[in-house]
Amino acid sequence: MVFSILYKNHSRSDSRAFHTEYGIRNTEYSPRARRARGVTLIDTLVASALMLVVFVGIAGVFKLSVDVITNNKARAGAIALANERMEDIRSLSYALVGTVGGIPSGSIAQSDTVVQNAITYTRRTTVMYGDDPYDGLGAADTKPASAPTSLDYKIARVDVAWESRTGTRHLTFVTRIEPTNGIETPCPVTAPCGTLAISVYNASTEPISNASVRIVNSGTSPIVDTTIYTNSLGEMALGGVPAASGYEVTVTKSGYSTDRTYNPTSQNTNPTPGPFTVSSNQTTSGTFRIDLLSSLTVNTYSLSTNSWTDFFSDESKINWQTTTNIAVSGNQARFAGNQPWLLPADLYSQTITPVALTRWGTFSWNDTRPSETTITYQVYYTDGAVTAPIPDNILTGNIAGFSTESTTSVDLSAIPADEYPSLILEAYLVAQNPNAPSPSIQDWSLTYDSGQGIAIPFTLRGAKTIGSGPSGTVYKYSQLHTTNSSGTFSLPAIEWDTYTMSVAASTGYDISTSCPTQPIALEPNSSTTTLLYLSPHTTNSLLVDVKNGTGAYLSGATVEIKKGSATQDKTADACGQAFFGGLTNGQYTVTVTEDGYVTSTTPSVDVTNYSTVSVIMESI
Repeated sequence: MVFSILYKNHSRSDSRAFHTEYGIRNTEYSPRARRARGVTLIDTLVASALMLVVFVGIAGVFKLSVDVITNNKARAGAIALANERMEDIRSLSYALVGTVGGIPSGSIAQSDTVVQNAITYTRRTTVMYGDDPYDGLGAADTKPASAPTSLDYKIARVDVAWESRTGTRHLTFVTRIEPTNGIETPCPVTAPCGTLAISVYNASTEPISNASVRIVNSGTSPIVDTTIYTNSLGEMALGGVPAASGYEVTVTKSGYSTDRTYNPTSQNTNPTPGPFTVSSNQTTSGTFRIDLLSSLTVNTYSLSTNSWTDFFSDESKINWQTTTNIAVSGNQARFAGNQPWLLPADLYSQTITPVALTRWGTFSWNDTRPSETTITYQVYYTDGAVTAPIPDNILTGNIAGFSTESTTSVDLSAIPADEYPSLILEAYLVAQNPNAPSPSIQDWSLTYDSGQGIAIPFTLRGAKTIGSGPSGTVYKYSQLHTTNSSGTFSLPAIEWDTYTMSVAASTGYDISTSCPTQPIALEPNSSTTTLLYLSPHTTNSLLVDVKNGTGAYLSGATVEIKKGSATQDKTADACGQAFFGGLTNGQYTVTVTEDGYVTSTTPSVDVTNYSTVSVIMESI
């Protein structure tokens, strides 16, 4: 207690002396103590980090150990199943080694599923004839006269697959079975045979490995139904195939399109390719093409002229972030406040971004401009980062502005809708006489052509053909689809091809714009969305699409059609197209003009029913 009282009555400096005098260690002021506290904290952090690293490592090792044990257990089961099948094969005489529906034929199942130790295995067995290079390959084989085919031996392949944490795993055993006394086994005289060779490539003529080639022939005895997989060169050759016609081939691979042979039907009397015919001691070859699947979405819209209008009944359609010195009252926009009007006023509309826009229309206004006041109008665009007036080379006179003295409307159809999908209206009010009555705007509006989603049936047809019949060419893909109530239809897995879409006249509509322009080239492993804009059907119509030499749309080009002395002209829309409905059938001249391009004239365009023409413009 005495120590406590003495300690409390000393100053900080005296306290140090007190501790020295009485031999008491002052830990508060010890530099070593301060260091000890700091080091202890760092040590704690370092130790925690090391422990974390150690435990993470232990967890990783534990997980790896579990995976290794699990995979070893599964692999042991796969080895047992493969050995079991190999023992079955070894127990058979040479002539009986084969698979059900295979070539050679036998009693062994081509594929079976086995559940063992709660693991599901797929066991696939393939038996094929082998051609030994020792005595020559194919036609160069120095085979004895008693064995006129290159059936030197048999190759048995057993593949066992199962699912693991890291995906599908495989274990494969391969063995070679020699004929008795090493003598080649000929095809029976009553059942001559040949070789069927298949090559599989992608759209770029690159080989596709591990493609499934299924070969079926229900006319042979026994029936052939076997599946062989292509090698790294995209090839497979099957020897000992019974000489016969009617071999159907189907080539597939997961995530890829399908290619196959086709049997004759009443609609496809001349299929291409048709079933293969294998001849005795001959090699029959076929080439197929498959590639990664793509996706295609089609949106259908009923096209109409719509408008954005502000009657200034409220302030909801004004961009107040850029508008200055403006007041809205009494269904008009005018100077804010009271006279004198010492500062000009600037009025900006909200950003106008129509859905499914194809073409801009007309900007018009109604205003009151007392003497000694002016109102000029401009059209702005915005891309999110920049907001600026439409340049004069796109909209002549826009930089200087348009005034009531000369007009009350401006045609905006020359503004390319694809480059300028959003517009802003602007008005600049000035009072030369500050005491003059305020100029005012009663309303302004902007028209445009845009679409509304509509459910409608359409035909989607590819360019690839599979034969011909009584009705003409038979296409590999030709289907009738219908968009939903929102005007959308999607095909998430469709083969690469060049596709054309059409709408029957019975729907009451014609395609007046297609974005992109038809036909549509769908590349492998790609995704494309096509917009179809529909206008009311007329008996005769013409759709003109305009592109430059690189294939880019020329939105804003002027398209004129002429028949006799009658002419019509339109501005190409966002997709570089102009649609003319309600025409009389006959020959028309189509003339297209655009700044920076040579004028193009296409004479004698035949318009009968729904017609189309493409124009390619050359740069000056």
